[in-house]
Parts: sequence; C-alpha cells; structure tokens
Amino acid sequence: MKCLSIDLDGTLLNSKHELSAGNLEAIKELKEKGYYLILNTGRAYKDVIKYDAVKQLNVPIFCINGSVLYNAAGEIMYEASLSIDEYKKLFATLKGFDVRILVYTNHGGFPSTLPPLHDMDEGELDRFFKAYNYDEILEQENLTIYKLIALVRNEQVELIDEVKKALSENTAISMASSFPNNVEITSSEAHKGKAILRYQDMMNLQFEEIYAFGDGGNDLAQFEVATKSVAMANAPISIQEKADLITKTNDEDGFAYSVRHQLHLI
Repeated sequence: MKCLSIDLDGTLLNSKHELSAGNLEAIKELKEKGYYLILNTGRAYKDVIKYDAVKQLNVPIFCINGSVLYNAAGEIMYEASLSIDEYKKLFATLKGFDVRILVYTNHGGFPSTLPPLHDMDEGELDRFFKAYNYDEILEQENLTIYKLIALVRNEQVELIDEVKKALSENTAISMASSFPNNVEITSSEAHKGKAILRYQDMMNLQFEEIYAFGDGGNDLAQFEVATKSVAMANAPISIQEKADLITKTNDEDGFAYSVRHQLHLI
C-alpha cells in the first residue's frame, strides 16, 4: 500500500487558502486507484474541516503537527499534549521575549488559532494580543494543551532563532516553523513523521512507500520518514534543499502536477 501525506497551507491549498479544482480532481483519482491519503497539518481540526471540499475528502487528518490524530470518521485516535507545568514554563519563557503567543487546546485556540489572523494588519494584531488575558486559559475545565505558537513581525524573524535557542535543551518538546516568523512548540511525541508511523501501527497497515508533500519547516519531520519527499516551489530554499523533488507552486496546482508528471501515480 502506498501512502501520500499532504500538508495543507502552502501545499494543497493555494495562497487564497482554497482547494483548487485541479488538486481536488487529483485527490479523487488517487483515492480511486487505492492510494492511502492523509492530511498532515499544523492546523487545528476545526480550521481544517471548515472547508467543505476538504471535509468531504473523507481521509484521516493529523492536526497540530501530529499532536492529534483523527481517523476518516473524525474520531480522535491519539493525542500528544504538554503538561500544565510544562506549559507554564514555556509561556514564561516566551513572555520574556515579548512575542505574540497562541495556545492550542482541546477548547480551541487562545486568543485564536493561526488562520484567522492572516487577514489582520500589524496594528490590528498588536491590539488583538495586548487585549487578551491569558489567565483565562488555565480556568478552562479539563484543559489539554497541545501547542504554543510564538509569532513575530516579519522584520523580527531573528527573534525566532533566539526563542529556539532558549528552548533547545528542553527534551520534552518539539519545535518547528510553519512560517519563517513563527515557532510552533508541541510535545516531543508530536511530530508529522512520527504521526504517520504511529497511525500505520495503530491501524495495522504496511505502507510500502510514503510520499510526503510540504512547504514549511514543520514538514521536514514528514520528509524524514518519506520514501519520496516533494517540496513546493513556493517553499523556502532551505526546505527545497531537503526534498527529493521540487514541484510547481501551490498556486500552480503543484501537488497535482507532481503526482501526475513527476511521480506518475495517476
């Protein structure tokens, strides 16, 4: 059985965050031919299934960089979380760098998840984060924390390297960047590549080949376990250099182009 593990933002979705007709048709053909398809994303589940076209694909969805694994029916199969004590330490460190902080939990994202922020300008973002009282998070009942994201302005990307350096010796966490101006912090068990292998074992499957498609730093984890890794042409050069193949951009149906003309899967 051959498996395709596909990132969403910057990969399957175009720059308008849409699933194009070309990519959708390619996915339908792949499913008809019996390939095993997985969506492997940094997004929370609600930010994935809000797209009707994506929801109707009826495939497993690995969310929050492998923190939460959903089967095709939308049922949680596995969770990797950060302890409350670990969260408190991480939050204190991030506050010391004066970065914007997002917290992903079983109650949603606080003060938001990442996708809704894409249309805000810097002034709106500043007001949005300054107005939020983070003490409200720990007041949630039966709280489970999956991920923290540290965000900076595009001209402050050097701060991200400083945050990564400060947390580099913490073996309880994994770090990855979906965009150059952020770092996503999860449990050490949350990892796009580990998620594929974990799911394979849980479902008693045997993936003879794994094709991984992505464009961001958090996709390097799935590239590590892939038989063949494919980076988008819109990916940073550092990501392209780690891939076996470079396809077209996400605005040129790069996913569909790769499965048809590079990998010859359909």
